[in-house]
Amino acid sequence: MLHIDKTVIVEGKYDKIKLSNILDTEIITTDGFAIFKDKQKTELIRRAAENNGIIIMTDSDSAGFLIRCHLKSVIPNDKIINVYIPEILGKEKRKAEASKEGLLGVEGVSEQVILDALLRAGVNVSEEEAAQREKTTKTDFYDLGLIGSDGSEQKRNELKAKLQLPKHLSTNGLLTAINALYSKEEFLEILRKEEQK
Repeated sequence: MLHIDKTVIVEGKYDKIKLSNILDTEIITTDGFAIFKDKQKTELIRRAAENNGIIIMTDSDSAGFLIRCHLKSVIPNDKIINVYIPEILGKEKRKAEASKEGLLGVEGVSEQVILDALLRAGVNVSEEEAAQREKTTKTDFYDLGLIGSDGSEQKRNELKAKLQLPKHLSTNGLLTAINALYSKEEFLEILRKEEQK
């Protein structure tokens, strides 16, 4: 697993699944063109960019470039690293037919193609486990009553509102967002302060 210290932005869940098997970092999806209307998701990505910078890795087709351009228009340029997947003709295994432009997306290219694209963009990739900030886990969520108990859903909804995160985030999405924005210590401190009110 390769460590990257920036949050990676991809188009969809299959791109995220592919990268999750290669990279040790937080990965946020744009849910395709939904990002154009989803102000809360756009704000989450903007906050992740302010926190530690982002890597935009969209498909090499015209849809991927539209999404990339949208993100570049709302996020400061110095907070973005653009990683471009080369145009490779083909069809993803899970699809019955090739995309409209006949190009493989992030999910369809090999790990080596992804690694080469990251290195070409100047992304600092480390095979060592970096001395990084400790992440919040699902076990922490359980211990905090955010999953697995009566009222967990309400607690998660209140937490999303408090942290100004998209209200439609799943539990896994909430965990990804928290880890993209806060160290475990910072997150627990926020909860401690909230309890003291």
